[in-house]
Amino acid sequence: MTRYKAVIEYDGTPYVGFQVQKNGPSVQESLQHGLYKMSKGQKINVHGSGRTDSGVHAHGQVVHFDYPVAMKTDNLLRAWNAVTADSIRIRSVSEVEETFHARYHAQGKHYRYWVDLAKFPSPFQTNYVLHHPYPCDYERMNQALQAVVGEHNFKSFCSTKTDKTNFVRRIDKAQVTLDEHTGLLVFDFIGNGFLYNMVRILVGTSLQIGDGLRPTDEMIRLIAAQDRNEAGPTAPGHGLYLEEVYYPNRKTRDKQYAQWLAYRQQQEKS
Repeated sequence: MTRYKAVIEYDGTPYVGFQVQKNGPSVQESLQHGLYKMSKGQKINVHGSGRTDSGVHAHGQVVHFDYPVAMKTDNLLRAWNAVTADSIRIRSVSEVEETFHARYHAQGKHYRYWVDLAKFPSPFQTNYVLHHPYPCDYERMNQALQAVVGEHNFKSFCSTKTDKTNFVRRIDKAQVTLDEHTGLLVFDFIGNGFLYNMVRILVGTSLQIGDGLRPTDEMIRLIAAQDRNEAGPTAPGHGLYLEEVYYPNRKTRDKQYAQWLAYRQQQEKS
């Protein structure tokens, strides 16, 4: 077995999310089906850096998988793209060490959310940009978002459906800008990890602040409240994109893997 890392992009519109689910087609399922064809009927599991919800898109999702035959990465890239759905494109494939893990070695992610403030929605953006036809003040939102930068408990910005018990995450960048070319608002969030629906709830709350429905210091209150009911709505998934996943170098990854392995062995003994 040879382990490969791949960077993929996809239109999330036809999928129930990245992860395989019983209620509809998923990105993971499509990727695995392509590898199944290539390997002439061998089941190959694809592991992603994380889940994306129904309708959410990606420009830089990262996955890894073990392929039964060593192939040149260019050949693997061409073959995989040829048998995978048109809504998915594999951007790059590289061979990695057998200890590499797309999810557990990820040390940060960049998410982007697009919002259209035009009075009437464009038919070409229906599945890719949130239509919000209100005179939203993005300077107010930027002022509010500065409060979420740093390490905080983000329980107020996490879906109650989560199975997580640790809500502390670090946000390194949180800002919204106006794209002068398209006239769209662009939210950017970079951090070491994100909770279930976290970015979408931050966007939904920020838009209420931009609309004047909440004060600019509202994020400070919500972080302290640690109550999902206090925050704003969850913005729809179709405006959200996973832009990039960040990884440490191989030396650091090997050290992380050794620590994880020692922890698992200790857990098994106990």
